Amino acid sequence: MPGVTTLPVSSDLRSGHGGEGADPGTATVLALAWSAEEPHRVGEIAVILPSGPPQVLGRGEGETDEARLRFCRQRPGALGSGPGLAGAGLSRRQLVLTAQGDGLVVESVGRCELRVNDLVCERAFVRPGDTMYLRRQILLLCTRRAALIPMVRYFPRDSWGDFGEPDAHGILGESPATWHLRELLAFVAKSATHALLVGESGTGKELAARAIHGLSARASRAFVARNAATLPPGLVDAELFGSARNYPNAGLPERPGLIGQADGGTLFLDEIGELPAEQQAHLLRVLDSGGEYQRLGEATTRRSNFRLIGATNRDPSALKHDVLARLASLIELSPVASRREDIALLARHLLVRAAQQSPEVAGRFVARDSAGRPYACFAPSFIDYVLRQPLPGNTRQLEALLWKGISKATGSEIVAPGEGASQPPAGRAATAAVPTRVVAEPSADDIRSALAAAGGSVGKAARALGVANRFALYRLMKKHGIGGEPSQ
Repeated sequence: MPGVTTLPVSSDLRSGHGGEGADPGTATVLALAWSAEEPHRVGEIAVILPSGPPQVLGRGEGETDEARLRFCRQRPGALGSGPGLAGAGLSRRQLVLTAQGDGLVVESVGRCELRVNDLVCERAFVRPGDTMYLRRQILLLCTRRAALIPMVRYFPRDSWGDFGEPDAHGILGESPATWHLRELLAFVAKSATHALLVGESGTGKELAARAIHGLSARASRAFVARNAATLPPGLVDAELFGSARNYPNAGLPERPGLIGQADGGTLFLDEIGELPAEQQAHLLRVLDSGGEYQRLGEATTRRSNFRLIGATNRDPSALKHDVLARLASLIELSPVASRREDIALLARHLLVRAAQQSPEVAGRFVARDSAGRPYACFAPSFIDYVLRQPLPGNTRQLEALLWKGISKATGSEIVAPGEGASQPPAGRAATAAVPTRVVAEPSADDIRSALAAAGGSVGKAARALGVANRFALYRLMKKHGIGGEPSQ
């Protein structure tokens, strides 16, 4: 499933808002990628605002006088507050998180072991792209994204679908990029322009084309799809425009051609950039407003009221400039790796889809929770592994990794290669795969010296020691028998 970066078709969408409301800016976000006790909450996020106080992550509701990290199902125009996390293995005060730059200072203050990028630590600086695993409880992905998804104006409410599931047009994801894509596709659907979809292999270009068709006034008419790279050389015109009966040889049937078949509907030409330049030139007349063309072997002209949606993984400049000018709506589909918070949802969807095709997969790796909701049986090591893969093949590569995991699984969970992905993922250097900093805990003497230098101010002493906050320092003071009570 794709994300989107640009659409140079309209001034009200060019800014990237796609709807009402101003962009509130970016924030560091934790996305729930795996949960032992609440698998239905995968995809929820918690926002850590840069100017806010340190926030506590833990089980249940916690103390009323502390800033509590809340996970919610973020959708356009709203950032709600969900219930506290479940999990008997989580402490009520498990992590203390403080925004710092584009990342977080994370301190483990509870009983559950913390792993950051598969390294056990008590305190670390977590950057976007890093994962945090609380042993046998939850897996979190740190990312940087818009704090609020803007309201959508064009994508209809009755097409949204349930949270974390494909929408009415098959597009899956809850990231701002995916919602922006939905809005852009719906905007283009309401226009009459021909369109070009640009993106890497596996980013869902045909799915996006079908969404444009389904959201348009042409939805009840034909959607004709063809890979332009498979059109036989020398027969491109016959395939596109059709041919008269008995042409070029007697006994041959009439051929309507792709453009004729798509009259009133949509013609999707995947890999349109593979058409030779001279064949691209043959499209110019039919792409004009009249839709005029001739079948081979006929003297009269015909008209087709069709919309062309082309797709390519090449630079758009590879197309003839006059063809590109007629594909007035240009949408760039971003790679899956640029919206990693959707990966866990994509993996779940791909597994459920595989289970529909294979009873064995369904029996082993798809279960139901106490409310009867189906969920995928992934080990956290698998999700952690794919979250940190470069995924140049996008959803196709993710699906290949899924089937590899299925083929190697010996139990009822799909695990990562090597049981835990302890090695840095291929294509990523070890320093990038494990960008954490473990800080030694200050000694009793260090604490006493810092308190004396700070004139007894626990907050100032905490900052001098590099401790996350004064509450963390109070915990250390209690551990070493150093006097002092938390201020109310």
